[in-house]
Amino acid sequence: MFQSLIATYSTWATIPLRIALGAVFIAHGAQKVFGLWGGPGLTKWLATPPPFAFMRPAWFWMGSAALFELLGGALVLLGLLTRVGAAMIAIVMLVAVLGVHWPGGFFLQNRGYEYAFSLLCASLALLIAGGGKLSVDESLMRGRGRRR
Repeated sequence: MFQSLIATYSTWATIPLRIALGAVFIAHGAQKVFGLWGGPGLTKWLATPPPFAFMRPAWFWMGSAALFELLGGALVLLGLLTRVGAAMIAIVMLVAVLGVHWPGGFFLQNRGYEYAFSLLCASLALLIAGGGKLSVDESLMRGRGRRR
């Protein structure tokens, strides 16, 4: 099971994706968890209503979203358990697209889902490819004598 989580294709293409996605989600997660860069901080974030009515208790779902952003971003940036981090990000972005931005239509200028959809697709690419070159996953995989 662990080997399938760290398995990765030997490609350089994932590096810019990991850097961009990791930076964006570490920053947004840090806003929500720590209140950095003008963010709400955890107490205010946990009081935010969730995007769907079935998400009860709200604090659990909002806390999970903040943690998934911060931890998922860190995992993706490091290339450590990249698929797990990418899955965390994909879940948050799917909820953001469908539960928050969908009514605004496609374009970001109308609070649309354009940006969240792009981040969702980037996370899906990493979910498929794994961490690639210069990732902790690749180092772990090499250490186990497996290479894809």
